[in-house]
Amino acid sequence: MIKTIFLFVVIVALLVLLGSGIHLYRVAQKNAYEMAKFENIEIKAEPKTGKTLVVYYSLTGHTKEIAEKIAEYTKADIFEIKTVENFKADVFFYVNIRKQLKSGKYPELAGNMPDFAKYDTIFVGGPVWWYAPATPLLAFLKKADFKTKKVVPFSTQGSNYGSFFVDFKQMVYNAKLRPSESFNNLPKKYDRAVNNKIISWINSIN
Repeated sequence: MIKTIFLFVVIVALLVLLGSGIHLYRVAQKNAYEMAKFENIEIKAEPKTGKTLVVYYSLTGHTKEIAEKIAEYTKADIFEIKTVENFKADVFFYVNIRKQLKSGKYPELAGNMPDFAKYDTIFVGGPVWWYAPATPLLAFLKKADFKTKKVVPFSTQGSNYGSFFVDFKQMVYNAKLRPSESFNNLPKKYDRAVNNKIISWINSIN
């Protein structure tokens, strides 16, 4: 009986590993295909966004990197969304996030909201958690009145942005949405391609 249970557990573990391996391979192939379009080209940043603000929430630092590049190419001010209680990437992280998403009880934000009236265009981004916008970003959107400014959403994720942009559109208030963009977490070898992707996207926004 014990041998049968052990064998069953081993088979399940192998199937999970196989499934994970296939998923990672497909993600890597998809990333390589997409970024190939941006690798061997030179694009000059020619933003038409006017006075610009970049708002972001970042837990691991990836969204921060993208936000800072957007700010660099648009000569924008930058605003980081912060929470009163810091998130810990421990074993309970995804359980707690799931509860927040289901209940709509998002974390309390620290500090004041930025003054949107000073800007023509506002980029707003964050990571994807449970295939949805990170709950600190949702908390920010719940409080924000964008005063009919142009708002440009962006996401960062491992492979799939899920319902991020649908949820964002439903939550955003008093904004003129512009074309969004998503950015997978990529190895350093893709840095040049990522920069070109950001510039190409920025140049398309007016």
